[in-house]
Amino acid sequence: MLVHVPKVLDPAQVQTLRGRLAAAGDAWVDGRATAGHQGAQVKRNQQIAEDSPLARELGDPILAALERNALFISAALPGKVYPPMFNRYDQTMHFGAHVDGAVRLVPGAAARIRTDLSATLFLSPPEDYDGGELLIEDTYGTHKVKLPAGDMILYPATSLHRVTPVTRGARLASFFWVQSMVRDDAQRALLFDLDMAIVRLTRDAPGHEALVSLTGSYHNLLRMWAEL
Repeated sequence: MLVHVPKVLDPAQVQTLRGRLAAAGDAWVDGRATAGHQGAQVKRNQQIAEDSPLARELGDPILAALERNALFISAALPGKVYPPMFNRYDQTMHFGAHVDGAVRLVPGAAARIRTDLSATLFLSPPEDYDGGELLIEDTYGTHKVKLPAGDMILYPATSLHRVTPVTRGARLASFFWVQSMVRDDAQRALLFDLDMAIVRLTRDAPGHEALVSLTGSYHNLLRMWAEL
């Protein structure tokens, strides 16, 4: 299940992050520093060192925005969120086909997170660069993703995906992973569809008697499948 989450950050927040990243200097490191064996062979980008104070500082407003985003909560059912990281693709940089590692150690926390979902939050407007599309493969084919600055794509971390070479400009983004309370993607998709139906019915027919039954079914399924 791929979910486009619009306007996670507003334009002012995006501009602030972009300004701080532009002045990051030596905080930018080779992106292969955090790649596994397979990923390191096809990864050509830069990222902010994930254990740097700057990464934590810039990640905090993203985490705060996610806590207020109803669509993200509904789609991800987050149990844990990995601290947001930041990457940059300049001209000729790319990331070949890979699957994200299943488990990641949270820096400085001695805690591990299971990567059920991957997220990319775009920080560069699409007109600022050519190439740099995120290509995600699933059972329905390959999906090309290039979103407005401040928008995010959420997708299963089991997906084969890649970033095409940037041929003009630079692509800035934040990326992170989510351990969901419901690890199975099919179960999560069912709960998401049911929740969206409840939202639409609440909007179009407030007070409809079916809302109580549907809401009860949603929470009973969540109670059945959630891992806390």
